Amino acid sequence: MRVTKYVGECDENECPGVFATDRDSYLFQGDAVTDHGMTVPSGEGVVELPTSIVKEFVKKVIRDGLA
Repeated sequence: MRVTKYVGECDENECPGVFATDRDSYLFQGDAVTDHGMTVPSGEGVVELPTSIVKEFVKKVIRDGLA
């Protein structure tokens, strides 16, 4: 899978961000959250992204279209 950084809060790889893949999908990197009270299927997880990243992602998708 090829991954391209779409938006993020810093230039390092260890920061919250959204990445486009060559599979017509997105990857979301953020802090793993376990105290959410949700039922999450095996093999899945929940990550928390800052509102600023989500807003930047939506603006970029509207402006540039989906990757």
